[in-house]
Amino acid sequence: MFLTQMPINPRRRGSRLLLSSPHAMHAAVLAGFADARPTERGRVLWRVDTYGTHRVLLFVASPGKPDFTHIVEQAGWPSTEAWDTRVYDGLLESLRKGQRWQFRLTANPVHSVRLRDGEDTKPVGHVTIAQQQQWLLGRAARLGFRIPDSAVGQGEHDLAVVERGIRRFGRKGVRVTLSTATFEGHLDVEDTTLLKRALTFGIGRAKSYGCGLLTLAAPAGSSA
Repeated sequence: MFLTQMPINPRRRGSRLLLSSPHAMHAAVLAGFADARPTERGRVLWRVDTYGTHRVLLFVASPGKPDFTHIVEQAGWPSTEAWDTRVYDGLLESLRKGQRWQFRLTANPVHSVRLRDGEDTKPVGHVTIAQQQQWLLGRAARLGFRIPDSAVGQGEHDLAVVERGIRRFGRKGVRVTLSTATFEGHLDVEDTTLLKRALTFGIGRAKSYGCGLLTLAAPAGSSA
């Protein structure tokens, strides 16, 4: 597996197109691979992180090594910054039960609702921060980790929703509406096999649209 980080120049016209449409960004990301199909090692996952007004980063996890020349030319910084791809396997193989990691995840927290009697259930987005947090907390064990208690508030978890949004975009003539939440916090490794799968195959729905990519970093002052 590989993990790629690429800066996006939000002031360019091409950037505005990609950043406004997860469908367009998905197509651009997949165009960076000769074969973007999932493998037994994982699938292509991507996420856009925004830091302030001018710093935008595209993260991509993938079984194969990408070539994002076309994204740089359309939406990047052609003369100053390209993309940085690193082998992801070292981190994946270093995971051990009991480790604590800082994490970031953009997801599509939904629950199934039957809108009318006799109809199939449909996914409906959670709307409150508490519901979105509980969505992740309720899945943590199945994903191979637990979220520890916060050091700040008694009974609170070390978990924050730092960004929420509704994305609306067109796909093959159909209007798509997607609710998203970006989570940050710390996690403790419980099951390395389950966590590796979460890191390489993603979490939740809407993985084609910039959701599901969980990334880890060593906590400040730690060497996890």
